Amino acid sequence: MYRYDQYDHQIVKERVAQFKGQVERRLSGELTEDEFRPLRLQNGLYLQRHAYMLRVAIPYGLLSSNQLRKLAHIARAYDRGYGHFTTRQNIQYNWIELEQTPDILAELASVEMHAIQTSGNCIRNITSDQFCGVAADELADPRPYIEILRQWSTFHPEFAFLPRKFKIAVNAAAEDRAAIQAHDIGLNLVKNAAGELGFQVLVGGGLGRTPIIGSVIRDLLPWEHLLTYVEAIMRVYNQYGRRDNKYKARIKILVKALGVEEFTRQVEAEWADLKDSPSTITLDELNRVASYFTPPAYENLPSDESVLQNLRHENKAFSNWVSRNVRPHKVNGYAILTVSLKKTGIPPGDATDAQMDFVAALADQYSFGELRVTHEQNLVLADVKQSDLFDIWQALKSQSLATPNIGLLTDMICCPGGDFCSLANAKSIPIAQAIAQRFDDLDFQHDIGEIELNISGCINACGHHHVGNIGILGVDKDGAEWYQVSIGGAQGNATAIGKIIGPSFAAGQMPEVIGRLLEVYVRERIEEERFIDTVNRLGIDPFKAHVYATPIEEITHTAGEAVYA
Repeated sequence: MYRYDQYDHQIVKERVAQFKGQVERRLSGELTEDEFRPLRLQNGLYLQRHAYMLRVAIPYGLLSSNQLRKLAHIARAYDRGYGHFTTRQNIQYNWIELEQTPDILAELASVEMHAIQTSGNCIRNITSDQFCGVAADELADPRPYIEILRQWSTFHPEFAFLPRKFKIAVNAAAEDRAAIQAHDIGLNLVKNAAGELGFQVLVGGGLGRTPIIGSVIRDLLPWEHLLTYVEAIMRVYNQYGRRDNKYKARIKILVKALGVEEFTRQVEAEWADLKDSPSTITLDELNRVASYFTPPAYENLPSDESVLQNLRHENKAFSNWVSRNVRPHKVNGYAILTVSLKKTGIPPGDATDAQMDFVAALADQYSFGELRVTHEQNLVLADVKQSDLFDIWQALKSQSLATPNIGLLTDMICCPGGDFCSLANAKSIPIAQAIAQRFDDLDFQHDIGEIELNISGCINACGHHHVGNIGILGVDKDGAEWYQVSIGGAQGNATAIGKIIGPSFAAGQMPEVIGRLLEVYVRERIEEERFIDTVNRLGIDPFKAHVYATPIEEITHTAGEAVYA
């Protein structure tokens, strides 16, 4: 993985010292909160309902075991013993004391981490496929290109104060696991007929108040022009994006207002003056950065899987876990293992300090000391021997980390919601917990099959509810918390925006609403048809009719628990 050079170390060290002085001036009263706000946001520090929240950058979701141990230490020493992994492959701490933030940033710097550009109107953490470099369906490893983008965008003076926050995602596999169509810029690594690598460029995607799927503006951009073309896009957006209305400030609104053809014309005109500039990537520079991502010392292992198959035959629980949590690896004898952070009763994406320490130890023992954070708020050990899977499974069980639910109903995406976020209209975590408890039957979940359920506490859509097969959005009704439900959303190659089924529901009704949606699916599905396929075939009307057919009467409802007549 990438290691800091002398410039990285110096920049991060100076930023820590700078912020320490800013915090001291805020605490002394020399700076007002209004004056301090843009300074803290530049360092990933938000003021939430109960305390400060610190968002730490995990570039393209890649972590060393040593870095994860540091994150565990911060959770233990400065927070309440846990951290929350986000849909942008970062980690958040929800109970931070302002006085301690400079010390936290200094601790992060000691393991080559920071919180720079995790908030504010700038280019945020660039995300990608959690299986980069190891996926069997990957065209090429995109991490060198993403790292070059990260270095270019960090502290870029021209793009530090954009009209609004800006998000980039990169994919290089046949299956898009980075949700590139739902980003301000989506980059898809492709090859032309001659076998030359380049990028398909999508612009103007995004969720939030106005969900839009991105539009292709370049079918194949030569890789050496990646920075210059992205810079051309950013310049057009920076000049013409709206600054008078934050709800209409994202690039998707500009693309829609201009039209894709006119926006593309302006980008191409801007690029004409940039494409042969010093920002053009040379082969030497690509090779320099790529040298940080050389494959680990894989062993020459036999491709015979008979031992693994025998273990699966003898142990159904282990077999279920392998089916859901283990993916093919591009190297014979190895596997990609996803560690579920979605055990029933635990907020989705949360991990305790002890669990983080434990996974770090597993990464050292079984996966070359590296791991990944996923867009779905789980962790990944990317390079494990198939022969070690049974031992790892047993070890994970001891820490409640072996739930075999990846891609299933309880593998929910969920933002922190109203329990923490001052922007939220409603709580998200209790809804996720109530649904998980209602359907806490793995046999049932495996029978239902793949289904994406995403929950957001407000229209900002941090839980990506728009692209969930089932999406839940918290809304405010005269000061009360209600929940709007959509179905038919999807991410990946067939990204789609879900459709709202009708009027919103009270919190205590949500598990029953999900139950009724699933009843229609089970009744109407064709053999081996996924929930999303049934919705696409039938439309939303049969689901809507069944959900609203008879009243859903709430008897009692407490956080994370609902009981019905």
